[in-house]
Amino acid sequence: MISVNDFKTGLTVQVDNDIFTVLDFQHVKPGKGAAFVRSKLKNLRNGNVVEKTFRAGETIGRAQIENRAVQYLYNSGSEYTFMDNETFDQFNLDKNQLEWELNFLKENMNVNISSYQGEILGIQMPNSVDLKVVETEPGVKGNTAQGATKNAKVETGLNVQVPLFINEGDVLLIDTREGKYISRA
Repeated sequence: MISVNDFKTGLTVQVDNDIFTVLDFQHVKPGKGAAFVRSKLKNLRNGNVVEKTFRAGETIGRAQIENRAVQYLYNSGSEYTFMDNETFDQFNLDKNQLEWELNFLKENMNVNISSYQGEILGIQMPNSVDLKVVETEPGVKGNTAQGATKNAKVETGLNVQVPLFINEGDVLLIDTREGKYISRA
């Protein structure tokens, strides 16, 4: 058990039989009445963000999330197969569990998987990945006064805005949190 007074960003807690991570919190002491903690929590099972208010000093359950290193092997339809790097056990995740991550996932890529009491909650991608440009129109000289960009499609199917000097076949460093171009790799 943990007191809501000890909330920290990134802390995982169990509220109403669901697992949440603390995104934001604020301790409030009104002039009249009891103090309370206003918090913004993200549900790790379905991704919904909710706002909850707790009385100061209230205790809730702390959730111990286990992270393991796994390797993405292949997909067959809507099933994506991963292998645990320590035990070599293979398991599948459904396409619905990986919606955002599929924009960056390549075969044989190493990622981390989060689980709670054996239930797989999702995967954590590295902060950036290298992806090859498969389709982009050529940049037009002369219209670069304010850092012009163009659309480029990378090998996973993600469309990214890139500078005009990027060509097909270039390998780019892409931010997995926002899906934005960082630099050439």
